[in-house]
Amino acid sequence: MENPWRFCGKVLDMVILGIDPGFAITGYGIVRYEGNKFSVIDYGVITTKASEPFANRLLTLSNRLEELILNFKPSAVAVEELFFNKNIKTALSAAHGRGIALLTAAKCGIEIFEYTPLQVKQAVAGYGRAEKMQIQQMVKAILNLSGIPKPDDAADALAVAICHGHSSRLGRILTGHGAE
Repeated sequence: MENPWRFCGKVLDMVILGIDPGFAITGYGIVRYEGNKFSVIDYGVITTKASEPFANRLLTLSNRLEELILNFKPSAVAVEELFFNKNIKTALSAAHGRGIALLTAAKCGIEIFEYTPLQVKQAVAGYGRAEKMQIQQMVKAILNLSGIPKPDDAADALAVAICHGHSSRLGRILTGHGAE
C-alpha cells in the first residue's frame, strides 16, 4: 500500500504552533511534523509587563501571536486548555491569555485545536499523569534537542504542538487518510 503521508509523490507535512496560554507569560512552540518526525522551528515566551494597563497587555499578546502566525504560517494552532484547582486569580489571568490566543488564531484563519493537560501528557509521555520533568525530557528527546527547552512555558507549548501532531496523525489513521 502507498504511504498515505505522500500525496503525488510528496511527503505531507504541517507546521504547528503550540501555545501554553498565560497572561504575564505565554509559551509558544513551533514545530514541523513531516511524515511521523518532528523538528523544532522556534520556541520561546511572550511576556507582558505588570506595569502596563490591562488592555495594553492583551494587545501586546495579540500582536506578538499574530507576528508568529504571519512569520511561520502554521497550518494549525494547538492551545492547552486550562486546569486550575486552587488560585482563581491565576486562573482568570490565564483565561484572558487563552482567549487572546484563540481569538488571534481565529482572526488569522488558522484552524484551532484544544487539548487538556492530560491529553498532552498522554501524547508526549504515554502516561496522562506524567510529571513535568518527564514531559520536558520527552520533548527534548522527540525534538532531538541538546537540552530541555527553557523556560518551562516554552517547553509546555512544544509539548502541546507535539500532542497535536500525534493527534492529527491518529485522526488520519482512524478516518482512513493517515500514516502507517
